Amino acid sequence: MPGASRRPAPQAAPILQARLPFYLWMDPRLDRLPGILPLDPDDWLWRDDAYGAQMAERERLIATCPDLVHAMLPRAQDAAAELLALVSERLPALGFTRDGTLWTCPDGRKVDVAGQPPLMALGRLLQQDFCILQRGDNGPEHLLGAAILCFPASWTLSEKIGRPLTGVHRPVPGYEGQLAARVQRLFDAIRPEQPLWRGNALAYADPALFQPRRESDPRHPPAAAPYLRSERQTLMRLPRSGAVVFSIHTFVILRSQMPEEAQRAFDQRRHP
Repeated sequence: MPGASRRPAPQAAPILQARLPFYLWMDPRLDRLPGILPLDPDDWLWRDDAYGAQMAERERLIATCPDLVHAMLPRAQDAAAELLALVSERLPALGFTRDGTLWTCPDGRKVDVAGQPPLMALGRLLQQDFCILQRGDNGPEHLLGAAILCFPASWTLSEKIGRPLTGVHRPVPGYEGQLAARVQRLFDAIRPEQPLWRGNALAYADPALFQPRRESDPRHPPAAAPYLRSERQTLMRLPRSGAVVFSIHTFVILRSQMPEEAQRAFDQRRHP
């Protein structure tokens, strides 16, 4: 495609958190699909010990390959602006200061949110990735209308944008059918005042945060996987547009950093 970004240079060094905030495989409420729990609205957005390093990587990706990490359908523009306004209300509690449209981030960077797409601005402010899902015009499913996705974990934004939920989750084993129907009912039922969250955790051989994978790419389990990658995923309905925001906060740690009990439980979960 003319003008398309090339895949960026590899991440220079591992960017790791000191610990995981949860060991979801040790909580039976979270360790089964879809594993959804209620979320305190005041606990929606996090900033952790890897903020500075992750934000430097996000800035690099947005600068060098913007069309690989950002996509926006016209139908999602109003929802994206609403999301930026909603997040902006919560930034001071996370250590940000504001002067008009210019935000000073906790790591000292200055981000002017004027003159750039709302999700691009969010991608430069917070560690979370954000996906906007809206009910489709020709069916009951929500579709992916926009996203800032700097840290994809084995999926590719260009393949998923505009697809309904069943297409977004292709080729997740066992998603179609009853699980797909449950997820769609969940999206229909989310209330603005009651967001939800879930998590995942997978062993990775490569600690890089930007790991897109096309559906046709072969999937080979790593022979050695010293890292654990975990996502805290939240679902929140925007009150004005009614769009659902799916946010992803990515953690990467060395598996050896985990407490022994959590490591044993994780190994048993993978190899019962």
